[in-house]
Amino acid sequence: MKAKYPIKVQAIRSEGRTDRFYVFVPLPLAAAIGLEKGETVQWSLTDKDTLAVKRVSARTKMDPAEEAPKRKKQTRK
Repeated sequence: MKAKYPIKVQAIRSEGRTDRFYVFVPLPLAAAIGLEKGETVQWSLTDKDTLAVKRVSARTKMDPAEEAPKRKKQTRK
């Protein structure tokens, strides 16, 4: 089964910086390949119209306490 996920390339242009392009991985596709936050992937140019992405290394699992969002400390007056 081949699933297709059309996406648009986004450009970030900042004054004094090199333009950057972003491609987001749709959640169903990320889930299908088991992609997780923090993993390193590498793009390869197969031909002029084809890019391939390869998982370079998986991020090690963190302690659930480390993954929890950090809260700002509140000071009482």
